[in-house]
Amino acid sequence: MAKKNPLKLNSLQLKTLVLLQQMARSPNHAQPGDDEGSTFVSNFPVAHGDHFHVGDAVVLARDASGLNNANVFAILERKGLLRSMFPMGAMLTAEALAYDTGLDGQVLHRSDH
Repeated sequence: MAKKNPLKLNSLQLKTLVLLQQMARSPNHAQPGDDEGSTFVSNFPVAHGDHFHVGDAVVLARDASGLNNANVFAILERKGLLRSMFPMGAMLTAEALAYDTGLDGQVLHRSDH
């Protein structure tokens, strides 16, 4: 059985990663990356009121503070999950895209309509 959070990411890092993963699934934010399995994400969403939309999900602004934090990007880069181009974007590795944050349902809110 795979270990939960093997890179020991903290809550802010996990929330940021789950948002970057969601952006990687959205044509408004993603394009194929340089390396096999990588994806470049950019065009970070801006909150209107207390939330913003990424693809089919609504995200509360309070869960997205890591998108504006260069230190979070530096740590994710040091862990091998991305190549930071902060604040313009990030090149997510295949490992980042496959990393189970365990937070999808807590950070990404989806409606059934």
